[in-house]
Amino acid sequence: MKSKNQGFTLVELLLVIAIIAILAGIAVMALNPTKQFGDARNIDRRSDLNSILNAVYQYAIDNNGSLPPTIINGTACGVAAQEICKTGGSCSGLTDVGYYLVSTTAKYLESMPIDPTTTSTNGTAYQIYKNATTNRVTLCAPRAENSSTISVVR
Repeated sequence: MKSKNQGFTLVELLLVIAIIAILAGIAVMALNPTKQFGDARNIDRRSDLNSILNAVYQYAIDNNGSLPPTIINGTACGVAAQEICKTGGSCSGLTDVGYYLVSTTAKYLESMPIDPTTTSTNGTAYQIYKNATTNRVTLCAPRAENSSTISVVR
């Protein structure tokens, strides 16, 4: 004679669900998607800064060592006037290095890269300045995530 109770008991089902919930919680904590997304955006920022810096120095090579004249002198990131203007943005109060790198006559960049989290209609959220003494150019990404500092100097 067959038993009429051929399923799982409520206790067994709850135990399996609890184990799955615990394992899912551990997986989410281990993967930490917020940190992973922030790290991915930081990689984009580094790539963007390197692209801009390469374009600046390609401009300098083509112009007998002269940097784009709109790059202002500075010693550290964080000055609002150092922010690079977006392609097609209103550049009042911003550094319009794109005029020399992206314009119809320029051949260095397709368009000015922008920070992945920027909401500005005019700025890229990237900053550029040159050291007046050494003539070295620094680009930085002040919105870097996960306590990172992202800057490139050449």
